[in-house]
Amino acid sequence: MKLSKKFEAMKLTTLLKGKYDKGDAFITVHAGAGGTEACDWTQMLSRMYLRYCERHNFKASILDIQEDEGGYKSITIQIKGSYAYGYLKGETGVHRLVRISPFDSQSRRHTSFSSVYVSPVIEDTIDLEIKSDDIRIDTYRSGGAGGQHVNKTDSAVRITHFPSGIVVQCQNERSQVMNKDTCFKMLRSKLYNYKKEKLDAEHKAEAAEKKDITWGSQIRSYVFQPYTMVKDLRTSEQVGNINAVMDGEIDNFIQSYLKWSQQ
Repeated sequence: MKLSKKFEAMKLTTLLKGKYDKGDAFITVHAGAGGTEACDWTQMLSRMYLRYCERHNFKASILDIQEDEGGYKSITIQIKGSYAYGYLKGETGVHRLVRISPFDSQSRRHTSFSSVYVSPVIEDTIDLEIKSDDIRIDTYRSGGAGGQHVNKTDSAVRITHFPSGIVVQCQNERSQVMNKDTCFKMLRSKLYNYKKEKLDAEHKAEAAEKKDITWGSQIRSYVFQPYTMVKDLRTSEQVGNINAVMDGEIDNFIQSYLKWSQQ
């Protein structure tokens, strides 16, 4: 890494002052409107984040994948590394894809949406009570590739938290105990964001004006045709080399978001 890039990276860390910015992160990508197109787009986005992790020496582990024809309905990844959550938290939102569909025999242009949700990994030392009466724990057989354990034992775990409606699941680990432990970490992570958002809504007068993360409130657009452009709608940061972006070069968007969020 060149000296100027090292200096820029050090400079950015001064913007990461959140309680959990220094720690690890969970990132979940869900397919939205667009059917098969959206599932393919979800797979493309997940690859983008995995490539980003490789470029920054972050350790990425896929915890759960819900596959569908053409790609993924959803995927959850745990990312370990210094300031992983701080750098990636701004990726939360709806990502919009415009392209000539490879699934359309008439080669028409399609628009697809996927939502990205980033939350911090919260250690057990954090005071975040989860009552046993508020949750349901289900076990089921894992699906997909994974060795001899897959489809032979009920090792996969799903936890439903009734008060918030949050559902987390994990089938990555080889034992039910390990999957259960990971699920509780994911639940604590999402509950932190859930409670934080509720507090923000209660204490900020302008909260009513904030956009919900819905399919109509995208944060970034990725256009493949009739021109190539990736544009962040919050910061106006844009890049013409869409192939580089899809290969994990999203530093410009992360840096511009961190600077913009401080204003």
